[in-house]
Amino acid sequence: RNNIDMKDIAYCADVIRNGGLVCFPTETVYGLGASAFNSEAVKNIYKAKGRPADNPLIVHISDYKMLELVTDCDGEQRNVLNKLAEAFWPGPLTLISHRDDAVPAEVSCGLDTVGIRFPSHPIARALIEAAGVPIAAPSANLSGKPSPTRAEHVIEDMMGRVDVIIDGGNCDVGVESTVFDIAGTKMSVLRPGAVTLEQLLSVVNTADELDWMKPHMDSDEKPRSPGLKYRHYAPNATVNIYDGVRPNLSNYIIEEIKNAKRQGFSVGVLATDESICYYKEVDGVVLSLGSLEDSLQQASNLFHCLRRFDDMGVDMVFAEAVPKGGAGDAVMNRLYRAAGGKIVTVETARDSEGHIC
Repeated sequence: RNNIDMKDIAYCADVIRNGGLVCFPTETVYGLGASAFNSEAVKNIYKAKGRPADNPLIVHISDYKMLELVTDCDGEQRNVLNKLAEAFWPGPLTLISHRDDAVPAEVSCGLDTVGIRFPSHPIARALIEAAGVPIAAPSANLSGKPSPTRAEHVIEDMMGRVDVIIDGGNCDVGVESTVFDIAGTKMSVLRPGAVTLEQLLSVVNTADELDWMKPHMDSDEKPRSPGLKYRHYAPNATVNIYDGVRPNLSNYIIEEIKNAKRQGFSVGVLATDESICYYKEVDGVVLSLGSLEDSLQQASNLFHCLRRFDDMGVDMVFAEAVPKGGAGDAVMNRLYRAAGGKIVTVETARDSEGHIC
């Protein structure tokens, strides 16, 4: 990322301008990009991913001048957008504003709004700048699978479906950007990420956060943000989340694992550095997200761990919940979606024979 081959970037920029698809790294996850002004290219993004046609994309820009090309807002909304951009861009924050007519309806699934982000990754910014157009891009994975944080993940999902894959190393943040809606009746975080509600409130006077554990739309309603409506971020394995006080939590999970193995399932455990020792006798794949106290480390490792379970043929994943706050909200949001919206609260432990104690 610090020694960019501009000849390669120029080649990829030509692909973008000519209606092709390029996978590129950002600080959050890898993106699958096309010109945000080319409706046919945007349609090809949905085709390559197998993405539902009512799941909107995010438009990536490389300088503040591009804002004028993709947004149509003034007055207080423009003032808020400028303040947030100054505070958090370049970085892992997507702002939902009113859409300019130059942006095809396919980008936002017919909504009058558009999500915009100014990534900090130097390769992403170089590509957008060289292309000379904003780039519409969701994550560069097959729809529903864990998002890609390494080039190997992109190659696994997208080879043969796109024109170019840029290998830019590992992503730093590891979960998708925070999505903050400033165009609705009230400003709200629709998808948690590395930029927290508390940080946003240091810039704006009022905002809230969508309770992502509750349904907020009908089945035929169009989501205003990616990650709201469908089961996302999921490995092939079934994901089960357990929340509670340790060591009761690990005791309960171990008994659940025994039950699963008696039924012939191969199992995996998603733990933390502090709790992984409890699972040393488990006959399965045991991975750590990192320290219980480091939510950024957990976020960085999450999707790679979920993909490793698939690589190792795991049928069922038993995941410990992590503390909320900071990037922990984003980690739990992604796990919750991967588990299909289910979390088991563990208030008691079981003995070695499986009895509640």
